[in-house]
Amino acid sequence: MPDDTLHKHFKPYVPAKGEEYMSEAQLAHFRSILEAARKEMMEDIERTVHTMQDDHTVFADPNDRASQESDMALELRNRDRERRLIKKINETLARIDGGEYGYCDSCGVEIGLKRLEARPTATLCIDCKTLEEIRERQMAK
Repeated sequence: MPDDTLHKHFKPYVPAKGEEYMSEAQLAHFRSILEAARKEMMEDIERTVHTMQDDHTVFADPNDRASQESDMALELRNRDRERRLIKKINETLARIDGGEYGYCDSCGVEIGLKRLEARPTATLCIDCKTLEEIRERQMAK
């Protein structure tokens, strides 16, 4: 589950006129998105573990065995990606609890509701994220 689909079951937050940035209602909205995504991913991981434990079929045909191993490897990669995202979600929930959510780690400005709707685990404003990506591309050359 990519980071930008964490909120697929939620409507975008529409702030009330004059509502303060990162109000209790906004924080509750993003907490709900993050907790629902974490729950869904943890259920997926558990389901995969049970499926792998229950699926002890040994295929005589080498092609069938190879296909089964390939499917299992892909599933494990997906679950590993989800485990990393769960860690990121937990860190984001800690930021909400610590009153740091919604503000750029680098420059301290508001990340913005639209960016957080698109990527609820964002820790950088769009300008700082763009600069980071440019630096990464330069280092890769």
